[in-house]
Amino acid sequence: MTEVRVPTLGESVTEATVATWFKQPGDAVAADEMLCELETDKVTVEVPAPAAGVMGEIVAAEGETVGVDALLAVINAGDGAAAAPAPKAEAAPAAAPAESGGDSVDVMVPSLGESVSEATVSTWFKAVGDSVAQDEMLCELETDKVSVEVPAPAAGVLAEIVAAEGTTVDASAKLAVISSSGAVAAPAAAPAAAAPAASTGKDVENAPSANKLMAEKGIDPATVQGSGRDGRVMKEDVLKAAIAPAAAPAPAAAPRAPVAADDAAREERVKMTRLRQTIARRLKDAQNTAAILTTYNEVDMTEAMALRKQYKDEFEKKHGVRLGFMSFFTKACCHALKEVPEVNAEIDGTDIVYKNYVHMGIAAGTPQGLVVPVIRDADKMSFAEIEKAIGEKGRRARDGKLSMAEMQGGTFTISNGGVYGSLMSSPILNPPQSGILGMHKIQDRPMVINGEIKIRPMMYLALSYDHRIVDGKGAVTFLVRVKEALEDPRRLLMDL
Repeated sequence: MTEVRVPTLGESVTEATVATWFKQPGDAVAADEMLCELETDKVTVEVPAPAAGVMGEIVAAEGETVGVDALLAVINAGDGAAAAPAPKAEAAPAAAPAESGGDSVDVMVPSLGESVSEATVSTWFKAVGDSVAQDEMLCELETDKVSVEVPAPAAGVLAEIVAAEGTTVDASAKLAVISSSGAVAAPAAAPAAAAPAASTGKDVENAPSANKLMAEKGIDPATVQGSGRDGRVMKEDVLKAAIAPAAAPAPAAAPRAPVAADDAAREERVKMTRLRQTIARRLKDAQNTAAILTTYNEVDMTEAMALRKQYKDEFEKKHGVRLGFMSFFTKACCHALKEVPEVNAEIDGTDIVYKNYVHMGIAAGTPQGLVVPVIRDADKMSFAEIEKAIGEKGRRARDGKLSMAEMQGGTFTISNGGVYGSLMSSPILNPPQSGILGMHKIQDRPMVINGEIKIRPMMYLALSYDHRIVDGKGAVTFLVRVKEALEDPRRLLMDL
């Protein structure tokens, strides 16, 4: 017997409501298959099965409030995994009996993380009939937050691909089958594998808390767009729908203008990745929610460049990492945030939450899109520790290895458009943060220094901030402190 308990719900979250059970007593369950969905006041959490077996007693019914580590249900020992493939055997009677035998291993969607209920199959690295080694990468999945690589659970031959590229799969779906005997599924079985896709629809049970709230507010369920699993309407969806009428209705997107036939033949239409869709939605939400304003300044990089040139070889020899400019900017921002704490704060309802720490987001461009890995407690790090952390996070970002935890919890962000040659730009906030610093290209320009014209390496700086909690004085003060620290790096050592 295996107990199913409430997982960790996050900082300051001590209880949740059981929203939906996906399994009932007597149902067969596979390891990591989603059993139920919990709702907190912040997020929706799916609870996976800790082991395979048969669903036993459900201790916490839908609608009940439970605390962290509370008992939700019990899974009894039993051959739960063997019961699942039975419909496939009926759907493809022409397949050889060995196909459904014990020499095949199912490749399932791995754990996608809290609040992530589905993913899109982006790339298959192997084709049917290819031999695979255990832990060799089979395919890559895209969620709305990160890319997830799926390793082979066993060695053998890839016998069947159930979810083709472009298919959207839920967190408990089967992706493929590996045969240790080398048997390959007959091609005729492929149409049968695609049949379940037709079952995805809106015929799902909404969260009890959502139904209750819709009844209280008199909201038609048909008008609420669900964000939960399979389009399930969650409590937060109802809250969004409740305030939507107060705003002016968004104009319908204008239809695309007609395109000449010869032009249409030279166009290529590609579906946006889930990551790109999320980036687009979050950037637009930031513009719609925050009162974004940008202030500018410029910094003379002469002293910082001289200091870097003087010590870069010795620095790399001792610490094993190159001395770049990002550590200078990170230290300068941490220094300025102490003096202007509202730039490091966030709005939570009618409260302002001040952070007595700095989790620095470093925006990084990848082939998949912009991501922002977070350097935690950057204000306590040395130059070498910052450079090592930025280098390691950057490599993981480019390789698509970042986890969701590594991109959450940031309090302030630095974006370096200068690496692409940008001379001036206005960065967009990364919600719920209240500030983001834009770095730009270092360019030699004539400057008046003590009454004389001299050529200096100059960089424009841009601070975008949420004017709801950051006043113009605070924003300008922050940017001036960053400028002062970079133009005289000794100030950082003396905490000036």
